[in-house]
Amino acid sequence: MQALDPDRERAFLLKLANTRMPFGRYQGRYLVDLPEPYVVWFKGQGFPPGELGTMLASMYEIKANGLEGLLRPLIRRE
Repeated sequence: MQALDPDRERAFLLKLANTRMPFGRYQGRYLVDLPEPYVVWFKGQGFPPGELGTMLASMYEIKANGLEGLLRPLIRRE
């Protein structure tokens, strides 16, 4: 098992908390603010390729485990 790099993990969580959905019905919403059924739908249909897919898959796990509250304080509100 690969050791986690705390700086890299922190950077990913900050980016995850501050990324907005780039398309679709919920365009412009923070990923953490996406409705859980929408994220579950992506899980069933397949996450998009690339970084967005990785972030949505992570968001699925976060929402499935009720951990959204850990990300909300990391959002840089504009």
